[in-house]
Amino acid sequence: KWKLDALVVLGGNGTNTTGSLLAKEGLNVIGLPKTIDNDIVGTDITFGFHTAVDVATEAIDRIHTTAHSHSRVMVVEVMGHKAGWLGLYSAMAGGGDVCLIPEIPYDIKSVAKQILARRDAGKEFSIVVVAEGALSKEEAKLDKKAFKKARQGMTQSIGYRVAHELEEATGLESRVTVLGYLQRGGTPSPYDRVLATQFGVAAADFLAREDFGKLVAMRNNQIVGIPLEECAGKVKNITLDDPLILAGRSVGLCFGD
Repeated sequence: KWKLDALVVLGGNGTNTTGSLLAKEGLNVIGLPKTIDNDIVGTDITFGFHTAVDVATEAIDRIHTTAHSHSRVMVVEVMGHKAGWLGLYSAMAGGGDVCLIPEIPYDIKSVAKQILARRDAGKEFSIVVVAEGALSKEEAKLDKKAFKKARQGMTQSIGYRVAHELEEATGLESRVTVLGYLQRGGTPSPYDRVLATQFGVAAADFLAREDFGKLVAMRNNQIVGIPLEECAGKVKNITLDDPLILAGRSVGLCFGD
């Protein structure tokens, strides 16, 4: 009806899943991986992620000052509803002491043990990075319906609940900072600008070749095209043997398990 030659969709899982459905209906579609969550299957990196890590890391760096001067437990809540890439990277980069992500259900006793051990070692403060999709081991046992019902009873976001749980478990004063949409806006990092340009040029090449139904992706530092249906309706989660998880454990980062 509109005589479109092709449709280029920029976005995350929902956008590219819809793009895949449109491609199956016969439209000429190219997908681009734009999300701060870095959770699109098929690509090593998405543009937006690097900038969000920069923002979250700078916030953690700044919060370190207050944490140290006031001897408090500082809970920093970052985005990441289904995948914890942003939480993991910013916790590592910002020197977090605890990192709670959706892939690793937490036991608050384990977190409290880490914080108390730091206090006993003369470290009077701790930084706890919490992804918005973090969940406890008890919640991980619930089915989807029961989990949703349990979360509906929460009056505040997960960062506040974790802070309250830690105050009860340790007796230490805790404060919360929810970064929210600060992570999604503002000036892109140079890395993301270059990456987005690379993806955009590749998308134009795909269009010129009429190579449709593909997601423009980065694999092993090479730009490739993968069928949209391969990433549709899926989430790229962090595996427990991911090198950064293993590195985090090696440097003493607590994941709450």
